[in-house]
Amino acid sequence: MRIERALPILALLLGLGATGVMAQQPVPAPAQQRSVLVTGGTVHVGDGRVIDEGAVGFRNGKVDFVGYAYGVTATYDTIIQVAGKHVYPGFIAADATLGLEEIEAVRASVDKQDIGRFEPEMRTLIAYKADSRVVPTVRTNGVLIAQIAPRGLVIGGTSSIVQLDAWDWEQAAVKVDDAVHLNWPAAYQRSGWWAEPGETDNEKRDERAQRLEELRTFFRRAKAYAQVKVPEAYDLRLEAMRGLFDGSKALFVNANAAKEITEAVQFAKAEGVKRLVIVGGHDAWRVADLLRENKVDVVLRRLHSLPMRPEEDIDLPYRLPALLKERGVRFCLGYMGDMETMGLRNLPFLAGTAAAYGLSPEDALRSITLDAAAVLGVDDRMGSLAVGKDATLIVSAGDALDMRGNQVVHAFIQGRRIVLDDHHQQLYRMYKQRLEQGQ
Repeated sequence: MRIERALPILALLLGLGATGVMAQQPVPAPAQQRSVLVTGGTVHVGDGRVIDEGAVGFRNGKVDFVGYAYGVTATYDTIIQVAGKHVYPGFIAADATLGLEEIEAVRASVDKQDIGRFEPEMRTLIAYKADSRVVPTVRTNGVLIAQIAPRGLVIGGTSSIVQLDAWDWEQAAVKVDDAVHLNWPAAYQRSGWWAEPGETDNEKRDERAQRLEELRTFFRRAKAYAQVKVPEAYDLRLEAMRGLFDGSKALFVNANAAKEITEAVQFAKAEGVKRLVIVGGHDAWRVADLLRENKVDVVLRRLHSLPMRPEEDIDLPYRLPALLKERGVRFCLGYMGDMETMGLRNLPFLAGTAAAYGLSPEDALRSITLDAAAVLGVDDRMGSLAVGKDATLIVSAGDALDMRGNQVVHAFIQGRRIVLDDHHQQLYRMYKQRLEQGQ
């Protein structure tokens, strides 16, 4: 009896072991040792320039050449010929929950929201799961940098910026505690759902006024606390807010309606916040003058979504980037919404949609490269292919902003060559092999 019971258990363990081998995570790449030259392809610099038959060289994790292939004079240890292919800066995802959520339906694997109301001290960085199985699926489409942001609450916490090839969150960190995230009280209450939207009414005025007053009180306490370098009593929450008043942190405010955006800008200005970024920004184009005059950037809501109001044009979300570009407001693209973690791999295709609805292809590229880096405050290190910046780049067989052409064949983060394999590809190979064997 013992042997009979042991055999099925042994078979199960062997099966699990085999599955583990098939679904193993790519090992993070070691630091760059040998210099590399990627040459012969179409180089999309990220700042609007395109170099045909160009080359990008890098050593010690930094770019040291960008230009035409015939202009290379230095010697490189490794030369990668990419004729007929496209070279891009690594794509950057702003306001993402990657690494905080593994399976949306499994509560124990979701760590993007805490409890409370005003919790700026909650740091997403230490919750970031560098070995998440989702991360390689995002890298495969060219997304190599992400701002890991909290969700929920009035003040949900503090985000950080990471690179997507690391053993742990400490190695992943690119910019630690870059921004505090605030959800602005909704100006309107909507009933129904996306297929059958109901009436839109003004939210209860007294309740909303109380929420706004609580926000003002909290910010004024935080500002007063920040003016004292060594406070008598250390306050964790207020300490996390300190950077908003000296410019070392940005305030990311989730707001979509024009009224909400206007209120958020006026609030930040009145309370002494040095740098404000609007997240969502469906109506940002309607208040573009206000945003431009106050140097407020926007992380646009997911373009592949329905308009916010039933009376709006169905293609309005697709045209939002072009509308902001026309009005001189700097923006980048976000992917907040349902199934946002697993869907983040589609970020370059949002840029492709923007290119089909009014933006030039290179301006669309900027929205997930250089402009995204500028919105996040890291454009001095990444976002474009420039001498002295991190060698974070991809090579695609076709147009990386088009789902028909996006086929990333090489990827480098800080000069390290990344393994382009993921759970999806492993399952594809496994079941393809089963079909070939006729099982």
